[in-house]
Amino acid sequence: MSELDLRASDRDRDRAVDELRAHGAEGRLTVEELEERVQRALAARTLGELAELTRDLPDHGSPARPARRRRSGELRVFLGVAVLLIAIWALTGAGYFWPVWPLVGWGFFALTPYKALGFPACHPSGSSRR
Repeated sequence: MSELDLRASDRDRDRAVDELRAHGAEGRLTVEELEERVQRALAARTLGELAELTRDLPDHGSPARPARRRRSGELRVFLGVAVLLIAIWALTGAGYFWPVWPLVGWGFFALTPYKALGFPACHPSGSSRR
């Protein structure tokens, strides 16, 4: 039995629909094609049926790729502000290390994955599922 013969889960179908919507937003699919493929994705029983829906479209990669870019931007800003706060602390006499408080508070959210905090995933289509 090949991997394409395996049964698709709800998560697999949702992932396929998200990818189809992204391709539609980029203009690769007409509204009618997108609607038809989304209906087929929601009715798909196997991974092969889902793969067939995106066979003629370029690979988008994993959905985590855009999120990783977004997170790297947040981390750059966090590190830049951290360097600035530590520089201010050092230039003003280097007494009590007060930058620890904003860095710990902000760092918790900047360095912790969104899923670990229990936030729902962000979807570029702007619509909530289910």
